Amino acid sequence: MLKIKQAIMGVIVMSLLSAGGASAQLTSNQMAPNFKLNDTKGRPHALAEYKGKFVVLEWFNPDCPFVKKHYNSGNIPLLQKQYTSRGVIWLSINSSARGKQGSYKPQMFDQFMKDKGASPTAVLIDKNGYVGHLYDAQTTPSVFVINPKGILIYQGAIDDVPSANIEDLHKAKNYVRAALDAAMVGKPVAVSATKSYGCSVKY
Repeated sequence: MLKIKQAIMGVIVMSLLSAGGASAQLTSNQMAPNFKLNDTKGRPHALAEYKGKFVVLEWFNPDCPFVKKHYNSGNIPLLQKQYTSRGVIWLSINSSARGKQGSYKPQMFDQFMKDKGASPTAVLIDKNGYVGHLYDAQTTPSVFVINPKGILIYQGAIDDVPSANIEDLHKAKNYVRAALDAAMVGKPVAVSATKSYGCSVKY
């Protein structure tokens, strides 16, 4: 029943977009919308079940050069390891539609993460794009950080250098790290929203 409802909502959202309607844009420092998606093992994950923990939602596409930059360099795998070891829930989400770039069988996503030394809490499959549109995820990577109260405290780019070159990482300011480091010690997040960069999400 949930899958049917999500499929219907996905069609409605995509119809609105094609008709020129705006996708839902989230406002930082407000409640993050709840959702439920299955992971690559078929297990359901609902955002609501992680209340009381910091949660990172990371949209990814294994074929996107910008995603490759952050995974091949070890940048995102390092962030995953550092923050999941501190109790942060890291959910990597793929919203590529069937037949579009970056759409693979679940085991291939698992193999991608293994090959890159990555360790998200789970890889979630969003084939109908429902959750991607719910969060207005426009590029891969796009990152959303949610605090233990369920408040969206950061959304946008992973850093401030919109480049696909690994060599540029050393001069980039990592917004995700800055948001988590501040919030986890009770400080305000200085930058709560930025424009994401990368490949368009292949809805």
